[in-house]
Amino acid sequence: MVYRRTPAVQARLDAQRTAVVEAGLGLLAEHGYAGCTVAAVAARAGIATGSVYRHFPSKAELSVELFRTVVEREVAAVTEAAALGAHRTAADRVVAVIETFARRALKAPRLAYALLAEPVDPAVDAERLVFRRAFRDVFAERITDGVRAGELPPQDAVLTASALVGAGAEALIGPLTGGAPGPGTVPALVTFTLRALGVPDADHA
Repeated sequence: MVYRRTPAVQARLDAQRTAVVEAGLGLLAEHGYAGCTVAAVAARAGIATGSVYRHFPSKAELSVELFRTVVEREVAAVTEAAALGAHRTAADRVVAVIETFARRALKAPRLAYALLAEPVDPAVDAERLVFRRAFRDVFAERITDGVRAGELPPQDAVLTASALVGAGAEALIGPLTGGAPGPGTVPALVTFTLRALGVPDADHA
């Protein structure tokens, strides 16, 4: 006879899995992946170490889940920011994406560094490529709209979007690891973005 979990048992397991992920996210934000040991996550979640392995057979699988959870939140935040304001130009929407991502990153520097650059398991590194493509696509859609509407000069939207993702991430690494960023960090990143898009008089936009 095949054992079938009752709804009550499944609900307890689902709640425990959620507790494990939330505990891992808290540790990730405070200590990065290095601090997300299975033992530390179990302790914060208030469960036995073996219970973590019931949901995630390895630390690598747990780390991938944490990464995906954070990325989903970040992509949702920038997508929402780009969608607000019915009368904004395509350049405004691209700027909204870069500003939202940069400001969120600078508010949670340890978490952002883990997302962007911390040495990690190859499985998490592979997820970083998916993350970059997701952000690239958010940029590319707005750039394509801008070119089509004549707001931006003709360009390869995917190439420009990929360059913005790479440059934006690289530009933030220093401020994320070197203490408090200067007040000009985000404005400078916005100016760079506008120049990359080909916006006239980007310095004063």
